[in-house]
Amino acid sequence: MFTIAMDEQRCRVRGVFLSLSEQGAAAPTVLLELPDGDCIPIYIGLWEAISIRNAIKGEVLPRPITHDLFVEVLKRLHATVTALSIDSLEDGIFYAKLHVKLDGVIEVVDCRPSDGIAIALRTDAPITVEEGVASQASKKKEDLPNLQDLDSMM
Repeated sequence: MFTIAMDEQRCRVRGVFLSLSEQGAAAPTVLLELPDGDCIPIYIGLWEAISIRNAIKGEVLPRPITHDLFVEVLKRLHATVTALSIDSLEDGIFYAKLHVKLDGVIEVVDCRPSDGIAIALRTDAPITVEEGVASQASKKKEDLPNLQDLDSMM
């Protein structure tokens, strides 16, 4: 069981979007929703966005993609993902830690937030954001960039 620290907030993945600029450029974006309704946009790679979208939709491809493979290896090793903590924001880059329990010991592994989110969604592990990161990066819904649901592009 994972206990949320006093300086963390549990969040949920609101969805995967393309963030559209006025110049027409599109950046894949995962949107995390905090308990107060504010959101944290995290810009990610296209393949990670597709993987997160697949996890949200419960879609499994005929052949395992990297995140599915990782989760399957964990299962076969009798390891469990207990949480993903997004714990740092430096120069616009988010940092995260995946908490993995094996033989009663929790190992904390550095990971990209996008990979951690894709894995956490597949394992039903909680996702938390450190308070300082949330206060730096959260935006009111009306202040978010122009977002188009990734499904509308597929």
